[in-house]
Amino acid sequence: MTTETATGLDQKTRDIIKATVPVLEEHGTAITKRFYQMMFENHPELKNIFNQTNQRKGDQPKALANTVYAAAVNIDNLEAILPVVKQIAQKHRSLNIKPEHYPIVGENLLLAIKDVLGDAATDEIIDAWAKAYGVIADVFISVEAAMYDEVKEVPGGWVDYRNFKVIKKEVESDVITSFYLQPEDGKAFPAYQPGQYITVKAVIDGENYHHLRQYSLSCAPGGEFYRISVKREDGVGDQPKGVVSSFLHEHVHEGDILPISAPAGDFVLDLKDTRPLVLISGGVGLTPMMSMLETAIQEQPEREIIYIHAARSGNFHAMKDRVNEITNQNNHVKGFTIYASPNEGDEFDKAGHIDFEYLSTVLPTNDAAFYFCGPKGFMSAVYQQLKEYQVADTDIHFEIFGPSDDITK
Repeated sequence: MTTETATGLDQKTRDIIKATVPVLEEHGTAITKRFYQMMFENHPELKNIFNQTNQRKGDQPKALANTVYAAAVNIDNLEAILPVVKQIAQKHRSLNIKPEHYPIVGENLLLAIKDVLGDAATDEIIDAWAKAYGVIADVFISVEAAMYDEVKEVPGGWVDYRNFKVIKKEVESDVITSFYLQPEDGKAFPAYQPGQYITVKAVIDGENYHHLRQYSLSCAPGGEFYRISVKREDGVGDQPKGVVSSFLHEHVHEGDILPISAPAGDFVLDLKDTRPLVLISGGVGLTPMMSMLETAIQEQPEREIIYIHAARSGNFHAMKDRVNEITNQNNHVKGFTIYASPNEGDEFDKAGHIDFEYLSTVLPTNDAAFYFCGPKGFMSAVYQQLKEYQVADTDIHFEIFGPSDDITK
């Protein structure tokens, strides 16, 4: 994002956008919820791209509202949101979002603003937001174009979806199953950075639209396959059952074909850092951590590594044997297990939940690289504990499954 692009709006337009910040803070989620409703009514084909489960849960409207709000707050200095733009653009590239989608989004976003705010959304405000959206959309399109070009230039890389065959299906726990994937065409496919994800396109009988879901790659790159490890979401209370996770667990078998996008994502292990590495995961959040762990022991065989995993019990703990194998073979790697509700006979290091007191006893130093992933509540707790442990912001790295959310508050 260049300064020229970011400041391409006239002062009057920027003043109007800044004046709407309190309105967005109050009505942002209502506007974006209405936006999705209107867009899907006007363009139902876009249900093939957007995660309808996140729509029902309200996660996606909230995530978009936060992005729009951040753009408004930083309208004088859009470079400030460039890290967020790049993170979203990675997801867009993985989902194969195209330039022609942006005018549709812009048109329906403006319609939603007018619909929710009524007469308060004057022609002047709508015109200002139309200009601002045009500038922001151009930035996304430009960033994403570079990402598409980059993935095409990687040996074996591709754009859109490519058919991969399930060569192995392995049950890892009561709720997590791994799928090993190789290209159906037998041709080369690119390595990836530990921590990245792919998008799976699920074409399910009886569904009006196909479903796209992003899953972290759960093994070290450079092997003869991609591996994803998927938690079956059974649905609890008002949370809907996972359409794609259930499909994968129950209906996808060895020999079946899954269309996937090329690896993407910016939550990746920094192999230039040689300080102690601390990996912390909760539940299926272990998937990117396993990729990082397996990579680190290959590429940095002397690096001190601490891996802490939290699960409900031994029945829900995936890949425990693999972690034990790694710790037994590498003296510089230590593994710790926390079970919320351990079963009789479970082997673990702590019952209950991860907390500051426990972290401070097992961590060798706060001058380390910290990576963590898991449910949002778990991640919020870990973040607060790391801050209490006085870990520098630049040493804290995390990724949230699903739409982006703020866990630092």
